[in-house]
Amino acid sequence: MTTPWARPAVMLAALLCCSPGAFAEKLSVANAALSATVDTDDGTISVSDKRTGQTWRQNISVKGKGTEARRVAGGIDVIWKQAGLNIDVLTRLRLDGNKPEFTVELSADADLKSSLVFPHPFVTEPGTYLVVPMNEGISYPVEDKTIKARRLIAYGGHGICMPFWGVTDGGRGHMAIIETPEDASIQIKRLDGNLCVAPVWDPQKKRFGYTRKLRYVFFDSGGHVAICKRYRAYARVSGLLKTLEQKRLEIPNVDLLIGAVNVWCWDRDALSLVREMKALGIDRILWSRRQPPDVIEALNRVDGVLTSRYDIYQDLMDPQIVKDKLRGRHPDWTQPGWPNDIMLDEKGEPRAGWRVKGKDGQMYPCGVLCDKQAPKYAAQRVPAELETHSYRCRFIDTTTASPWRECYHPDHLMTRGDSRHWKMELLRYMSERMKLVTGSETGHDAAVPYVHYFEGMLSLGPYRVPDAGRNMGRILDEVPERVARFQVGHKYRLPLWELVYHDCVVAQWYWGDYNNKLPALWQKRDLFNILYGTAPMFMFNRQVWGQYKDRFAQSYKDICPITRAVGYAEMTDHCFLTRDRDVQQTTFANGITVTVNFGDTSYRLADDKEIEPLGYHVTGI
Repeated sequence: MTTPWARPAVMLAALLCCSPGAFAEKLSVANAALSATVDTDDGTISVSDKRTGQTWRQNISVKGKGTEARRVAGGIDVIWKQAGLNIDVLTRLRLDGNKPEFTVELSADADLKSSLVFPHPFVTEPGTYLVVPMNEGISYPVEDKTIKARRLIAYGGHGICMPFWGVTDGGRGHMAIIETPEDASIQIKRLDGNLCVAPVWDPQKKRFGYTRKLRYVFFDSGGHVAICKRYRAYARVSGLLKTLEQKRLEIPNVDLLIGAVNVWCWDRDALSLVREMKALGIDRILWSRRQPPDVIEALNRVDGVLTSRYDIYQDLMDPQIVKDKLRGRHPDWTQPGWPNDIMLDEKGEPRAGWRVKGKDGQMYPCGVLCDKQAPKYAAQRVPAELETHSYRCRFIDTTTASPWRECYHPDHLMTRGDSRHWKMELLRYMSERMKLVTGSETGHDAAVPYVHYFEGMLSLGPYRVPDAGRNMGRILDEVPERVARFQVGHKYRLPLWELVYHDCVVAQWYWGDYNNKLPALWQKRDLFNILYGTAPMFMFNRQVWGQYKDRFAQSYKDICPITRAVGYAEMTDHCFLTRDRDVQQTTFANGITVTVNFGDTSYRLADDKEIEPLGYHVTGI
């Protein structure tokens, strides 16, 4: 109760809080779970979690000024002016009922000459780690001085493959979901010595464009698993969550994918190799390399084999360069699209795609087919081929790996949002119209409703084997430091993709970064497949097969029965059983639990089962 003599002081405090010329321009809004305060002077937000008593504060990452702040029903409005942009950004903070969540919407009717970096990042503390859905997923201890600053786009596979990030101590934490990811990025940076994440809003065709939106969620427990499960709930509401069970009802051949090893083999005699593999107990095979019609028919008659081939709807080359500079051209380039269907940048120049070495040793960039034109070429190519080549599956290269791009060609203008739409229409055509089991490169969750597997989701893009996209078949003896530390670094990696989408899309290694690429790391790659319930990938020619065929068989027998058993199940949990993260455990919705020991000493489970170094244990099968 406020006493009469205290009322003038309360009124004065309110005036100081709300007045544009006040000394401390701060506005607060609260619900049952959170109290959020905006400092209108510098634009920072502080959030108190009423469940735990913890307060999260933002740190200034860019200069700017808030003006015209006011409290409204359920939130706060303020005009944000970022230094150097010369635009007024209406910022709306709104609590979401009594949930521990609020949204921030940003809008402006103005040109945007460079990216807007706002809101500020929340301060992180030692002992916490960033949760970043870079491909399969990674954690960065915030005090780790060796981690470099990095910008990751939300609009393509070589960035964040799900539009969120988080921070946690393993229990408490917060996340931000980018609800408008088409022109968004995140910036991993270091403030006051610790890593943090700031959202970055890129221009849409040089304009601010549509309203941009973030959702902040705060957790009193659950760590990175709770973060992923909250995003899974968001994905379900957004229409992204379509399970493999649902997809199998539409395309029964999807079942051939579950528990199959993806095989890229450069030997011409596919049928004899498949028979050798079957004789060694390798029963379920995704055969990815194209074959003549009679071989495809024969492979289709082999139980457990899914026939596929590579295809691409991105690259095409100037015919004059093909004639004058190259030794030949790729058979899947969409050459009839030059020049009318290529993508142009804002200067009217062709966007550069894959680079090809010419006869003179120089590298020549392909043009990029406009995504809006790609379905037209697929409709010309695929049905005609299927009349003679009875493939059951198709791998579409680059579509989910390359970024959504703006096109300035006057005949087929596109925003990044348009680019995403047409990329998804291409994949939808393959799976829904052609009834093909469909895969694409690297992966992005925009494609979850339309594909069945991603080649490359397990391989963290920045930490792949050098030249992984060009020297695919080369087996390496020497392990690069970045591969050992991060690519198979169990102290950093997290199965974020599996915690959200394990029962929706099959994740695999990249085709230049597969299980047998580095024999010294083969067992550790296998252990990640076992822990995550994901499919392995083998790449070989006849010589490599002959040298390692028993090891290939062992890898398959260790991994694929588990992958098959959990293939249609949600991953419900992932935890570290030791503080050093050497021993990790995953749990699936059908009751199967997998424990892996990445360490160099034995580990004893509660039931007295001992797991040897680089060993594993499975229950529930």
